[in-house]
Amino acid sequence: MKLPELNMMLALPEMVLMGGIVLIMLYDLFSSNKDRVNMLMLSAIALLLIVANLAITAGSDVPMFAFSGMFVADKMAAVLKVALLLSVAILLVYSRDYMVARKLFTGEFVLLLLFATLGMMIMVSANHFVTLYLGLEILALSTYAMVALNRDSAISTEAAMKYFVLGALASGLLLYGMSMIYGATGSLDVAAIARMIEFSRANDPLVVFGLVFIVSGLAFKLGAVPFHMWVPDVYQGAPTPMTLFIGSASKIAAFGFLVRILGDALSGASADWSGMLIILAVASLAVGNIIAIAQTNIKRMLAYSTISHMGFLLLGILAGTKNGYAASMFYIITYAIMSLGAFGIIMLLSRPGFEADTLDDLRGLNQRSPWVAFLMLVMMMSMAGIPPFVGFFAKLSVLEAVLQAGYTWLVVYAVLMSVIGAFYYLRILKLMYMDEPTDATLVVQSGVMRTVLGVNGFVVILLGLVPGAGLMGVCLAAVQRSL
Repeated sequence: MKLPELNMMLALPEMVLMGGIVLIMLYDLFSSNKDRVNMLMLSAIALLLIVANLAITAGSDVPMFAFSGMFVADKMAAVLKVALLLSVAILLVYSRDYMVARKLFTGEFVLLLLFATLGMMIMVSANHFVTLYLGLEILALSTYAMVALNRDSAISTEAAMKYFVLGALASGLLLYGMSMIYGATGSLDVAAIARMIEFSRANDPLVVFGLVFIVSGLAFKLGAVPFHMWVPDVYQGAPTPMTLFIGSASKIAAFGFLVRILGDALSGASADWSGMLIILAVASLAVGNIIAIAQTNIKRMLAYSTISHMGFLLLGILAGTKNGYAASMFYIITYAIMSLGAFGIIMLLSRPGFEADTLDDLRGLNQRSPWVAFLMLVMMMSMAGIPPFVGFFAKLSVLEAVLQAGYTWLVVYAVLMSVIGAFYYLRILKLMYMDEPTDATLVVQSGVMRTVLGVNGFVVILLGLVPGAGLMGVCLAAVQRSL
């Protein structure tokens, strides 16, 4: 391989992140500083912000390739990287007090989180099936360990085991599907596979056979029905910061993974995989919204909510158009922002020896802390898709793309499921504002967390007021310049 073909500067954000991980690892190993927690957190956040800045400059208007075409730097990758890096930085702020109170804010937690972030960045810039799988496994192995970080908790250990076993099964399905695509096209390069399928030089039956395994593996990773069985248990069993990570930043990376495989490599077989996605989307919307109504644990309720949101994400992808991909990209980024706020409030309400993870813990919250109750109101109304919050416009953009693709019945079905799903979000508002509190403990808020949560809520409102000129415009421009 000639040196110019490497074009290593395009991967500068990933290399800086890897170098920062090594430095933080050495600091954690040799430091005896009593203020290690603050140093670890500040170092990690500074590193993530530096890498986010580099990711912006690395994104080119024209896709550029490195490592002999295995790595791509384009606008879509840049936007997704910035979104997931900022999500992880905010997660660190939200999780500090929660993890310190449980003696879990250690070097291992920070390093695993950064390694998972590195895997996500590789995923969204992958232009080769080997690179895609490498990024996915870096993310997956780090996440399994993070879920099991609280070794004294039996429920966390059980959740980690379930996640590991089912995640390994999903990885196997993906790998087998990729091998079928290789057998059908003779290549693992995304562009080469797309050309082979487009010009009908691939073995079509083998492509469809491989597609079944790939879509099944992707559905496992997303938590789409009927491959959703791990989601509620992992959301409930994992420490809340890990649940937040799985429900926010990793979902952004999963979108990039989906588009690189289905939108780039297998775009010529969209007639085959769109039918599969319809089944997954329809089932996810129904199961997620209906079963969430019966939940009393808020983390399990948000787990089923995630399943329904993944149904909406798949609706945009199955449209198979640039508008559909842009709508799904907008949807998943806004969903991550809303998840950050909702789980951040759950961590804020928790305290040593007490997890605020049941719906009853939210009773009378407005009397205990009007500010926190208002922020939760913003997050829940946005997730329910009620205007003028950004969740409404995220759903509207997806439904518009699906309608343009000719799936009118799917639009009607999705709207009906959204109406059903609004019930369990509005139930939380009823508990906060109309019920008497069962816990009179004051809500203690650090200045930093109060500020960041306030900004989080403000962004949800602001993006709803200017959806087209704001984030949606960025997503549409990124997709149009990348695909």
